[in-house]
Amino acid sequence: MTEEEIGPDRSLLILDDDDLFLRSLARAMEKRGFEVRSAASAAEGRRAAEERPPAYAVVDLRLEDGNGLEVVERIRELRPDCRIVVLTGYGAIATAVAAVKLGATDYLAKPADANDVTDALLSRLAEKPPAPENPMSADRVRWEHIQRVYELCDRNVSETARRLNMHRRTLQRILAKRSPR
Repeated sequence: MTEEEIGPDRSLLILDDDDLFLRSLARAMEKRGFEVRSAASAAEGRRAAEERPPAYAVVDLRLEDGNGLEVVERIRELRPDCRIVVLTGYGAIATAVAAVKLGATDYLAKPADANDVTDALLSRLAEKPPAPENPMSADRVRWEHIQRVYELCDRNVSETARRLNMHRRTLQRILAKRSPR
């Protein structure tokens, strides 16, 4: 990344409650020339944005203490020119539309890598960002969704199976396997 591509204000706010993802994305974006501030909750993200409205932001949609769209809306009020990318493990058309209406520049499904995030942040409004180099397979998307629901159900197999409308033993077999590529 060159300074011309990013611009003079390289401030980037990354908001995600997944600590491992947050730290790895922050490191990768720093290597690309951004000045990164991290937040792990909606409240922390709002505070960080109010202290110093960022030029760029990466916001997770679902946070433990709230909705990332509320933070997107607040950032847009504070800094209308901020380029915001919304990330989510739940890729749905309705939430993508809501994110864009509230001011998000782009919307990416997790797990997005730093290259995808950088491309989305730096793409110009008239140009369409390139297709991902290594998109997730359908099996991987399914596996990610099952893992997310499993975590949201506090790792309760029976409750997860009920919510996914799946037989409990089938779910146990899926959970016992390694993640697909």
